[in-house]
Amino acid sequence: MINFTGFYTLFRKELLRFWKVAFQTVAAPVLTALLYQLIFAHVLENHVEAYPGVSYTAFLIPGLAMMSMAQNAFANGSSSLIQSKVTGNIVFILLPPLTALEFTAAYLLAAICRGLLVGAGVLAVTAAFGLPWPTHPLWALVFAALGCGVLGSLGIIAGIWAEKFDQLAAFQNFIIMPLTFLSGVFYSIASLPPLWRAVSHANPVFYMIDGFRYGFFGQADVSPWLSLAVVGASFVALASLALRMIGSGYKLRH
Repeated sequence: MINFTGFYTLFRKELLRFWKVAFQTVAAPVLTALLYQLIFAHVLENHVEAYPGVSYTAFLIPGLAMMSMAQNAFANGSSSLIQSKVTGNIVFILLPPLTALEFTAAYLLAAICRGLLVGAGVLAVTAAFGLPWPTHPLWALVFAALGCGVLGSLGIIAGIWAEKFDQLAAFQNFIIMPLTFLSGVFYSIASLPPLWRAVSHANPVFYMIDGFRYGFFGQADVSPWLSLAVVGASFVALASLALRMIGSGYKLRH
């Protein structure tokens, strides 16, 4: 039987953990995205046209929103797990009769909620820059949820794998940051040389951002169905790996 009470309690605990410091976990990422928007839009607005008929300012907003969602979904689960492991209170989470699925689902859903909340904040504060109403809102919502799920799963994996804060920081600085910054947030990959365009196609975060942009403009660098397949497969693979790691007790029970 599913322990709904235990699942809900852990899920609520993870929500409250980031909401009690929302100025740091939600407001700060929104402000960072707004600063990116102000600087890049001011410098490149009259020099870059990524999509026909779409201003660079409008083009930039969905990319910044998805980048912020992805980074914060990753940060939520990874920071919670590493803090629990370092302080030793992970034992209070492992002792209750929770299955690996309930444990994983609680952390993953909390990460998705934080990512979506940050993304909504970014879209709200940057909407005045000329972002149109999404032409395909369902596509935008699906890619937002799946993108947060992919990075949320990766955050759980990183939080389990890391034994110290500096290991987690290295994971974020050398893997997450390059994946997000080199995924077409600030440019269309159609403008890249063939070699770097091929490299971008190997980056799953590119498909999250490209699919999310398609939801707003109805234009994309690749087919939204291809993006959906890549992002969906990435989510299933990473969530399954996180579930397996938690089920085996890897670096949690020993």
